[in-house]
Amino acid sequence: MLNSMYSGISGLGANQKKLDVIGNNVANSGTTSFKSSSVTFQDSMYQSYRGASGPGLNLGGVNSSKIGMGVSIQSIVTNMTQGSLQPTGRPYDAAVDGAGYFIVAKGPENGSITVKGDQSMESTNLETFYTRDGSFKVDSKGNLLNSNGYRIMGYAINDGKNTSPAGGIVNYVDGESKDLNANQNELVALKIPETVKKPAVDKDGNPIDKDNDGVQDIVDVRIQGFSIENDGLIKAVLADGSTTVLGQVAMASFTNNEGLEKIGNNLYTPSANSGNPLARVGKFANEAALGGREDNGKAYGKVLNGFIEMSNVDLSAQFTDMIVATRSFQACGKIITTADEILQELVNLKR
Repeated sequence: MLNSMYSGISGLGANQKKLDVIGNNVANSGTTSFKSSSVTFQDSMYQSYRGASGPGLNLGGVNSSKIGMGVSIQSIVTNMTQGSLQPTGRPYDAAVDGAGYFIVAKGPENGSITVKGDQSMESTNLETFYTRDGSFKVDSKGNLLNSNGYRIMGYAINDGKNTSPAGGIVNYVDGESKDLNANQNELVALKIPETVKKPAVDKDGNPIDKDNDGVQDIVDVRIQGFSIENDGLIKAVLADGSTTVLGQVAMASFTNNEGLEKIGNNLYTPSANSGNPLARVGKFANEAALGGREDNGKAYGKVLNGFIEMSNVDLSAQFTDMIVATRSFQACGKIITTADEILQELVNLKR
């Protein structure tokens, strides 16, 4: 009789945990890029009542008889399917349509992430996180950040003459150049400043050297607007009508997305079962620019500018699961009260 009470208690605890998970899902139904979770149960240990016996000369075989000891939580699984994409029209917003995560980092402004030949990553001066939340913003220094102030990491782009960003300065990189190449070996913090450094030219395109020192003058040209292309390339239109590249938003992927650790603030970190993060290769003009790396870009989703990914919580499914968990909780409570009534009857037999 006591076993049934303990089985009921295990059911109360398991269904309470399920209701906790459902409550978190419902609370985050409007959270950007939130991934819902679900609970699966498994039966607990068994107490043998009678063992099994094989067939003999006079009798057939008998199966074993066991009494279950309740239920336990098997796993809490994260549903990593993509949420719906909501248009915002905001130039700082970006959503990943497909596989991949944005890479964000906490640490020194000049910190960087080394990308190895197999596209694995490591950093000694940055704490790195991964997110699907593309609600970006900029600070007073022009740093591109996520909602919590972590820097968005990406590739510096070279047009054969200038590289941007470089040493915290955003140089002009010809957005129309056919020789755009990313620095495949390193990820740096991206910037969207008010101005870029551009070599000065006259109306005929000739270099300007006002000091006559043999060095072309550098001027600050204001950015009028920018956009993020499908491959993460950030292009800006300058006040003089030219187009420049500010960098390329980097992306990472994992072998087992469900193995990622949720740490809050729409951020994930790798776990022992998620696999190591692999970076998407940066922009390249030809195979030689890859330096022997494999082009893995087709395995990643497109970056959609002016969109954000919404929560993948299905409220109708959550409310249905809530009803099931509530009724199961009530049934387990009824088991305990019924067992208590029977025990009371046994005690009353002494009268």
